[in-house]
Amino acid sequence: MEERKKYRIKKNDTVKVIAGKEKGKSGKVMRVIPKKDRAIVEKLNLVKRHLKPSQQSRQGGILEKESPIQMSNLMLICSKCTDPTRVGYRILEDDRKVRYCKKCNEIID
Repeated sequence: MEERKKYRIKKNDTVKVIAGKEKGKSGKVMRVIPKKDRAIVEKLNLVKRHLKPSQQSRQGGILEKESPIQMSNLMLICSKCTDPTRVGYRILEDDRKVRYCKKCNEIID
């Protein structure tokens, strides 16, 4: 049985791209694809898709959509210190496991 991978980046997190053609840009994570180690970030890594007219879309044409980015090329942006940061885990007194910013020690979740 395949083991599920755990990621420090989740849906709706703000991330910065640290490598590749979109390097330096940031955006919100729309979807995480664990099987492929990738994430789709809003308005980043856009590709053009040529669509033929069909029953669903009456009008064809060229459509721009987001393409997945490798998870290793993304870094979480802390909401408190607004810097790209590494993420650590901490267990609170009420037995909740939360993510925290390694730069400013603030809880992210």
